[in-house]
Amino acid sequence: MPLGHIGVNVSDLGVSYKYYSDLMDCLGYEIFLTADDQFAIKPAGNKIGTYIFFYPSEKGYEPESAGLQHMAFMLPDRDKVEEAVTIADELGSEIVHLPREWPEYPPPYYAAFWRDPDGIMLEAVCHK
Repeated sequence: MPLGHIGVNVSDLGVSYKYYSDLMDCLGYEIFLTADDQFAIKPAGNKIGTYIFFYPSEKGYEPESAGLQHMAFMLPDRDKVEEAVTIADELGSEIVHLPREWPEYPPPYYAAFWRDPDGIMLEAVCHK
């Protein structure tokens, strides 16, 4: 069974909502709910997968601390990986790794990595 949902704390709920709203279609996600104190995204088209809930936090993300290291979104093909990193770049994200094959992971593994507005690393990956 897939993971049901995860919760992610963000420093500015409005900024994160705008960012993920602009990015989610490409990653195969859509908005699930919005409220003053949270928003959530889910796999588009009622597909089975992990929902992600975002909550406001007074403390910013610290990648070196215990907790979330990164989130990886599985995409159907390499073109979608390239499209995702292009959109991330247009949104002002720090691009950590441009799309490429990663021979150190079980092949085929084609992925790109970038950081969201809080510095959380995101990955778009295709296993084709």
